[in-house]
Amino acid sequence: FMNLTNLHNLPEQIERFAMNDKYSKGDADISITTLIDAPRINKLRELYKNHLKYDLSERVWSLFGTAVHHILESGGETPDTVHEERIFTTFAGWKVSGGIDVQKHLPDGTIEVMDYKVTSVWSVMNDKPDWERQLNCYAWLIRREKQIDVTSLKICAFLRDWSRRKASIDPKYPQAPVSVIDVDLWDAEAAEAYVESRIRAHQDTQQRFDFEDPLPRCTDEERWMKPSKWAVMKEGRKSALKLFDSPKEAEVYKENTKGANALFIDHRKGEFTRCEGNFCGVAEFCEQYKGDENV
Repeated sequence: FMNLTNLHNLPEQIERFAMNDKYSKGDADISITTLIDAPRINKLRELYKNHLKYDLSERVWSLFGTAVHHILESGGETPDTVHEERIFTTFAGWKVSGGIDVQKHLPDGTIEVMDYKVTSVWSVMNDKPDWERQLNCYAWLIRREKQIDVTSLKICAFLRDWSRRKASIDPKYPQAPVSVIDVDLWDAEAAEAYVESRIRAHQDTQQRFDFEDPLPRCTDEERWMKPSKWAVMKEGRKSALKLFDSPKEAEVYKENTKGANALFIDHRKGEFTRCEGNFCGVAEFCEQYKGDENV
């Protein structure tokens, strides 16, 4: 990290960890985690890598993630399990790599893939399409390079904001601070088609850059779009009576609710959460985001 700050005076050990981050995609053209992400973000990170600023506080959860990997890896190997292996393959003209946390050989001769995540409760209570894409790309790597089928995908999620109280009153809430989640498995052809489409998207972005054409725009999904809502509110009450996707629906509900004179409609404007919070790290260099600011 070229421009590392310590705005909150965190201990020196955390700074040493951040400076000593050993993550590497190896000599690959692209890693699986980058492959499944927005080509525009990847290209901007490459272009402005010497200008990106990071604060140590933003690296804390990475430290937790690394610690979890080290602790579990130190438990020792078993004959049927491979830990922390990076696999490489060449496909569609690019060398692709993926670091797989756990590969467990099952009795039927197939493999189960598990990935560790230090994450939020929200992540395990809502769909995370990127987890499904990531693990199915790992399965594709294993099938392609080891000629062994993968029949099970799992996430082992360590929940940093888990609450015992919430678990006791809500049966849908994770019942332990560690959750193991089954991930949907794609068939081999679908996984390969997806990987090829992603490589082509990143190659196209590189080609556009080479020819000085505009970079492709991030999609709403890649920008973590939070849609606009219309809230029917009651005077003196902080929370909404009900949320709607359109002002017309909100108006109909308001007019047909007892005490309509005391109700009003609050427009909660949508936003692109990833851009607004600069979770991509390159918002200040992004013409797409700057264009939104001027709307």
